[in-house]
Amino acid sequence: MIDYEKELNPEQRDVVQAADGPILVIAGAGSGKTRALTYRVAHLIEQGADPGHILLATFTNKAARSMLSRVDTLVDVDLGRLWGGTFHHVGNRILRRHAGLLGYERSYSIVDSEDSRQLLNTCIRELGIHAADGTFPKPGVVGDIISLSSNTGVAIETIIEGRYRGFSRCITDILKVALRYRIRKKELSVMDFDDILLNWCALLTDFPDVRDEYAHQFRHILVDEYQDTNIIQAQILDLLAARHRNLMVVGDDSQSIYSFRGANFANIVKFPEKYPDAKVFKLETNYRSTPEILHLANMSIVNNRQQFEKELKAVRRKGVRPVFVPVRNVLQQADFVAQRIIELVDEGTPLGEIAVLYRAHYHSMELQMELVRRGVPFEIRSGIRFFEQAHIKDVTAFMRIAANPLDEIAWKRVMKLYQKIGEVTARKIWEFVSSQEDPLAAVFSDEFIKQVPKAAGIGRFRATLGDVLELSASNSLTEIVGVILNGGYRDYMEEKYGDGASREEDLKQLSQFSSEFETLEGFLSDLALMTNITEEEPYQPEENKHKIVLSSIHQAKGLEWSVVFMIWCSEGMIPLARALKEPGGEDEERRLFYVATTRAKDQLYFCHPLVSRSRGVWSGDAVPSRFIAELAPSDREPEDLPFDQWVIR
Repeated sequence: MIDYEKELNPEQRDVVQAADGPILVIAGAGSGKTRALTYRVAHLIEQGADPGHILLATFTNKAARSMLSRVDTLVDVDLGRLWGGTFHHVGNRILRRHAGLLGYERSYSIVDSEDSRQLLNTCIRELGIHAADGTFPKPGVVGDIISLSSNTGVAIETIIEGRYRGFSRCITDILKVALRYRIRKKELSVMDFDDILLNWCALLTDFPDVRDEYAHQFRHILVDEYQDTNIIQAQILDLLAARHRNLMVVGDDSQSIYSFRGANFANIVKFPEKYPDAKVFKLETNYRSTPEILHLANMSIVNNRQQFEKELKAVRRKGVRPVFVPVRNVLQQADFVAQRIIELVDEGTPLGEIAVLYRAHYHSMELQMELVRRGVPFEIRSGIRFFEQAHIKDVTAFMRIAANPLDEIAWKRVMKLYQKIGEVTARKIWEFVSSQEDPLAAVFSDEFIKQVPKAAGIGRFRATLGDVLELSASNSLTEIVGVILNGGYRDYMEEKYGDGASREEDLKQLSQFSSEFETLEGFLSDLALMTNITEEEPYQPEENKHKIVLSSIHQAKGLEWSVVFMIWCSEGMIPLARALKEPGGEDEERRLFYVATTRAKDQLYFCHPLVSRSRGVWSGDAVPSRFIAELAPSDREPEDLPFDQWVIR
């Protein structure tokens, strides 16, 4: 028998040994929610529950394997019949038995994102939609729109008007493609990732016998990270729990940060309304962070309007106060972080125990440069290295042509950005310009036009290149990105990518960064420093423990480090300006700030550049993030240091 008194704290023990019925567990950061879930499953089995009647739903296969492995060490029972795994894993398992009811073969295929894009492209062609002129979104973008609609239950028209306004004129055709895509999948007996949830939900909704079978089977349902569920997942859980009502959901409303993926914050905050008899437990004992870090996190999140009130309490003893670090500008920010990291390592902190967090990937640009200069090894968790992203390389390819007209790679990359120009035509153009005495002058000749298919947008290319050449000659580097964007690249990004606005922010940051250089050649040389370093290998824990981590806050959720630096703690950066335009945006941004602070175990630094750049000009209009300003202790305990005293001078 398990000694629950010894193994669990009182809060966890109350959860594990709770009576049947609907249960909501608000599990604060670092409070041992996985332990509570694991022991809850073990307790149910000890009390006589059949493992085949238990469903444990998680968001990652790794989490499911970890929990089931722990349960296996606690109870001497074969867990082979316990239903554990991600929502998609469990849904697929059920659909394999009943796919025929929905018009699919039991042997249906699951298509990945690339297969999905190809099928969408086929649908676009079959409908005779002229997508080659760039006025219609790429198949991948259409897929993103359909997926977001599926996961949120919001109409495609509303999704487009809210997030993809550039394609408002295409709504009718996009709806036709979505319908055709759905029909073609059924004809081919294939499902994409979203279909698994949608079809599982449809199966339970439209076929009462099937619903009753699984509602009877799953006598105990436990759900991890409930704050991340979407509207479809919540509906599935309600249908499965309708008979026995033994539904335990575990999560933290203060860490609900994935609305952009379709996560529905209302699922967790309104759970007690949906289940009025639900018992609500709180795990507030934190085993990760020092009291000082938790005090700051508590002070921050209390400002959110809609939440379950809780206060993280530290098990650990007194530590170092979080530090607010105002720096002159973003370059000094990079210098401070890099220098402090070197000092921490000299003091004995392993590189792998240090992380730098930020709201958006482009916020790390200057820091990446500084770390490379100083030889500090790092890994990126927010995406590929900033200067290796496709849109950065596309724009800098224009600059490379201006700096070196014999750059074959740059020529071919730029040419393939235009409609009707593929590998063969790009090579033909390169062979022509490289054979000319003055390649750049040749671009503006009549002979150049003959190398290019009609309607290839070559007039736009020549106008853009002409502007780039003129600006580079006068070393007006900060204006080059703008003319490339206005010359058609903005339209290209909107058509090709689902996150065109975010990529444009990256490019604007690149433009501002270029103001530090006197010549185009100097700018491109420093970029080469970043893009010619060894390409990152797949993540290897043993290897990467000797590197610091650069990560977006979203990617850092669920992780922890001894020391955390949070950079760009300025208004417009966190909260991100565009996020404030979304309903509930400020509260979700504050939850992101809370997630970032609770990743730190021992030391926490907030960096705020005092001045910002606009079009390459330094201006003194940067103010600290409102989330920092909220920590000014106007009505805090007397022993709290005033806001302006937790500053490194």
